[in-house]
Amino acid sequence: MPHSLEITALPVLDLAQLDGTAAQRQAFLEGLRQAARDVGFFYLSGHGIDHRLLRRVQQQARELFALPEADKAAVGMIHSPHFRGYTRAASEITRNQPDLREQFDLGAEREALPLDAQSPPWARLQGPNQWPPQLPALKPLLLEWQQAMTRMSLRLLRGFAQALSLPEQAFDPLYGERPNEHIKLIRYPGHVPGQSNQGVGAHKDSGFLSFVLQDQQAGLQVEVEEGRWIDAPPREHTLVVNIGELLELATHGYLRATVHRVLSPPAGRERLSIAFFLGAQLDARVPLYPLPAALRQAARGPASDPDNPLFREVGWNYLKGRLRSHPDVARRFYPDALVPKALGA
Repeated sequence: MPHSLEITALPVLDLAQLDGTAAQRQAFLEGLRQAARDVGFFYLSGHGIDHRLLRRVQQQARELFALPEADKAAVGMIHSPHFRGYTRAASEITRNQPDLREQFDLGAEREALPLDAQSPPWARLQGPNQWPPQLPALKPLLLEWQQAMTRMSLRLLRGFAQALSLPEQAFDPLYGERPNEHIKLIRYPGHVPGQSNQGVGAHKDSGFLSFVLQDQQAGLQVEVEEGRWIDAPPREHTLVVNIGELLELATHGYLRATVHRVLSPPAGRERLSIAFFLGAQLDARVPLYPLPAALRQAARGPASDPDNPLFREVGWNYLKGRLRSHPDVARRFYPDALVPKALGA
């Protein structure tokens, strides 16, 4: 395996090889296992998502962010107990600093769960999205893309299971019929001299798998070793994939959740990212999977932040991240949940 000093660019993996010849399949699984352990990030080609669909999603995102501020505010996240909707720039917090990005969050389009006094606070996370009426094509398009991404990402997750010598369907019980799908449409405006260039601060993703569709503007960086960052520039017809902390935890730290960030574009330019996050069902509890001895020996061990510890309970872990990132929504809809367990203190 390469030493981190030798890693200067993200590897590229072709998902189509998973359905190729035996040799192609084996090469893909070996590449996946190495990339996931050594870097935790890679470009994915051959993912099967129609490029025309991806371009339409990007165009609709641009039209969304071009709406008047009043129209965007009307579907603001502050109106949603499910943390869905629009957030203006510098409203989301990472590492106690505001991120210079405006965004639109949505999840699976489901009815809110019935609640009673015994319902855990995270049960409020499920519910409908907010949709701007000025863009009637946005809802069917994003839900179409969400479904396509879920199918593809579950296929890749089965590849991860095989790469770790687990049964192909080892991770399936965590998802069942209601995976916790999360989409972010993100616009990073250019920053002026003297202004912070924190598009999004250094962090790890908390879930299982993350996918990013980039436009032509660079900005994503990956910390391959402490203090050394490499660029992940846009690469045509690929998605950038990275591993979340819960998958790292479930595999004893063999799969690596890697710190990453986005630097704001220079003045006069902007960056558009479309992110998809695959998470387990909110009521799931993440097990520790039995890896072969050789893989257990090579595992680094999960590196949870002591100031932001992980919970194996999926709902609590996801809620904790939402409360930290969106304190205004937390104060409005979750005053009873602002306790040490929910905040990771």
